[in-house]
Amino acid sequence: MLVPKLVTTLRTYDRSQLASDLVAGVIVGVVALPLAIAFAIASGVSPERGLYTAVIAGFIISALGGSRVQIGGPTGAFVVIVYGIVQRYGIDGLTVATLMGGCILVGFGFARFGAAIKFIPFPVVIGFTSGIALIIFSGQVKDLLGLSMGALPADFLGKWAAYGRHLGHVNLWALLISAVTLAILVLWPRLGVRLPGPFVALVLTTLAAQAFHLPVETIGSRFGVIHAGLPRPSLPHISFATAAALVGPAFTIALLSGIESLLSAVVSDGMIGGKHRSNMELVAQGVANIVSPLFGGIPATGAIARTATNVKSGGRTPVAGMTHAVTLLLITVAFGRWARLIPLATLAGILVVVSYHMSEWRTFRAELRAPRSDLVVLLTTFLLTVLVDLTVAVEVGMVLAAFLFMRRMAEVTNVSAITREFDEGADEDESDPNSLRRRAVPAGVEVYEVNGPFFFGAAEKFKETITDLRRTPKVLIIRMRNVPAMDSTGLHALRDVVARFRRLGTRVILSDVHAQPMVALQRSGLPAGLAEDDLVGNIDDALNVARRHLGLEAAPAPPFAVPTVAREDRRRHPRPPDGG
Repeated sequence: MLVPKLVTTLRTYDRSQLASDLVAGVIVGVVALPLAIAFAIASGVSPERGLYTAVIAGFIISALGGSRVQIGGPTGAFVVIVYGIVQRYGIDGLTVATLMGGCILVGFGFARFGAAIKFIPFPVVIGFTSGIALIIFSGQVKDLLGLSMGALPADFLGKWAAYGRHLGHVNLWALLISAVTLAILVLWPRLGVRLPGPFVALVLTTLAAQAFHLPVETIGSRFGVIHAGLPRPSLPHISFATAAALVGPAFTIALLSGIESLLSAVVSDGMIGGKHRSNMELVAQGVANIVSPLFGGIPATGAIARTATNVKSGGRTPVAGMTHAVTLLLITVAFGRWARLIPLATLAGILVVVSYHMSEWRTFRAELRAPRSDLVVLLTTFLLTVLVDLTVAVEVGMVLAAFLFMRRMAEVTNVSAITREFDEGADEDESDPNSLRRRAVPAGVEVYEVNGPFFFGAAEKFKETITDLRRTPKVLIIRMRNVPAMDSTGLHALRDVVARFRRLGTRVILSDVHAQPMVALQRSGLPAGLAEDDLVGNIDDALNVARRHLGLEAAPAPPFAVPTVAREDRRRHPRPPDGG
């Protein structure tokens, strides 16, 4: 349902909830101030761009979003991708990539992809999230230690090599400010005071640096004055070739924004006992990422930490998120010029704590004991994020996870020659009333059974197994009572098998076909050589068709036979008309 939660919640809104939302919005706005500046600097852009994003995108995400309590803005997830785009394509390239990513998100929402994004493999998500956290931490070491060095290398290993060469130039005052910031962020929550720890650390360390004239680098000394207020909207000018090259990064922005926002919405649902509208949330994220870059903003998404702060502070409707954006705007207009006094060591300390929580190191450690295939996906995604590029990491991680899924599907699906197993003395569950041991199989008839989903991963195994016959039967029965679903690759493999045996003079009969495979067969057209009479409801009918084909008398059904699920499914799901 593409209806913003704001519309729903305002129907029962009252004065007491308004008061709670206003208080929560102000608190979250104060929390967002240092984070918006820090994320912008870490992303390689000027600090005010983080504020523009938090104000504009934050307001739109709350006003149009599908979550009651979602807080949007710049987050650590985008630091790596934004930094890479800016270094390669400049600010104009970042603006265009963000606009494109916003359009993709809107398309995802209208296409009802909200639920699909949730199925991205967990090892991929943990891999790139932990990788991003490590990169954020690596980018803060310079300011954390106050190292006197030039611009940092873009690559991970290059950064640490440069740190090693400049460790003798540590600024002890900057190190002290970083240590105080970290101490406040760790200890302040234990006091139970509602004033946010990051804001307290920012104010106290800034006052101390100015009062004692500490020789530390500040926002002003590196970036100059922060411009108060919002700029006029403008569109960048880039070449078509550059825009085409930005398609990949734009999809990464859209994917990250969708994942982060829906994860945050799911977490907040658990905190308030609500239920978000995933497709509306994607549309809101898309609109925010279309409008925000026009005013100089960077990519935005739902922020889990700020959303949790909103819930804990009493926010229960989108009004709190809209208040948070207005609060940030007022702070920017009234006190923006003072932000130039903030020590960069303070922001580095704040980002170190953010990266620690973002790393999910306990979950990462637990995943190391996961099945080997999941471990391969996790480590591959993590290492590619850190050492190569986030876009490459997500793409390779998804492809690798898909291939491993194919392998697992092939492993859980098996094809067995039931009649051959009888000849070799293998056991079958005789308590099953539909067991083949209760039936007489005529000579010249082979019965094969497929167990499990008949997808692309299992299609080749099916072809190899079923064509490896010691003798060519007169009738081949393929029993599919345990095949819940079949895709086009499975259909193609089935067509190949039917065609092969028809050329050998063998009649092929399909037994116990479930509803989904039956509909797939009917819609795609039956394989050549397979008639309507060759699709039967159960093994008894299949054996009787085989006997008639061989010129034998039909046998009565066993006394304990029961209708199969396949037959029941076919009654509930009648065959669609031609072209259906």
